[in-house]
Amino acid sequence: MYLQHLHLRNFRNYRDQALTFTAPKTIILGDNAQGKSNLLEAIELLATLKSHRSSRDRDLIHHSTDSSQINATIAQRYSTVELGCTLRHPGRRTLSRNHEPLKRQLDALGTLNAVQFSSLDLDLVRGTPEDRRRWLDNLVVQLEPVYAHILQEYTHVLRQRNALLRQHRGEKTLSPQQLALWDAQLAAHGGRVTRRRARVLARLAPLAQAWHSQISGQPEILTLTYSPNVPWQTDDPQQVQQAFLACIQQRQTVETQRGTTMVGPHRDDLELLINDIPARSYASQGQQRTLVLAIKLAELHLIEAVTGEPPLLLLDDVLAELDLQRQNHLLAAIQDRFQTVITTTHLAGFDGAWQQAAQQLTVEAGQITP
Repeated sequence: MYLQHLHLRNFRNYRDQALTFTAPKTIILGDNAQGKSNLLEAIELLATLKSHRSSRDRDLIHHSTDSSQINATIAQRYSTVELGCTLRHPGRRTLSRNHEPLKRQLDALGTLNAVQFSSLDLDLVRGTPEDRRRWLDNLVVQLEPVYAHILQEYTHVLRQRNALLRQHRGEKTLSPQQLALWDAQLAAHGGRVTRRRARVLARLAPLAQAWHSQISGQPEILTLTYSPNVPWQTDDPQQVQQAFLACIQQRQTVETQRGTTMVGPHRDDLELLINDIPARSYASQGQQRTLVLAIKLAELHLIEAVTGEPPLLLLDDVLAELDLQRQNHLLAAIQDRFQTVITTTHLAGFDGAWQQAAQQLTVEAGQITP
């Protein structure tokens, strides 16, 4: 998979910017607040339909207009695809493939795969369970695009059930029969979410462990463990649903008192351990960076193994967060195997030969030049 061409119109601070990628590695050089991260955000949006910087489309549209467009040409193994996204405020976004409108936005998923690595990814270690769930869900979507629909269905059920609980908060009149329909759907959809999360993390964990061992050069063992809110033992839909229903029954009184759903994958977490010790509490900054770098490299190789296409790697000013040893491990691991777009404020951290082989661009106030 190779991103050949990108055209931004009224996206963030870009008014009309076309960009052709001419090398496996592209370095985007510029000061802060000039548009480096905005460029990567546009690619991320095409890949995942989401931005990790904003949940509102209107934040992505240039302040002088009410719509923006992102168009890309993507070379896949057996074909070339034109992918387009139009954002509107007010109004819904629309997507197209080969200039044909897509009936569902989710149908665009899988056309372009990308792994983003920025300083914000350190939140995987020291952030909240929500940060870790969001990261895992984004990975599952790229491996199994249908998962986006599954997650959407679960979120809908969760909202409806919470609305009913809020409506009768603290009341003893809310009977199990009133919740029964939503309980059954929560168990069914929640089971599909938690099982897919567990399967993906089980495949990712050994890859991350191997990369961590190589990068750290220390006798440290990285462990990634899925910690579901509803514990289950066997990857069987019926057994997982029964586990959900049992937990719902146990917490029914507390849910009614609090007016919110206490059971389900919206309360899952991941455990990241180094030598069986929680990395969040006891790992040094260097160890945390090594851990996240290992996870990102594992993501790249897992996506390639599952989809048959090497994903893009988007490095947003991240080399400054890594010491020289970790930088060298990263650059050696990606080589020319993964198309990489790197943003940076300076070139001092790049090897001379690596600079010479890369396409170098400068961005200033939303204008990109060689």
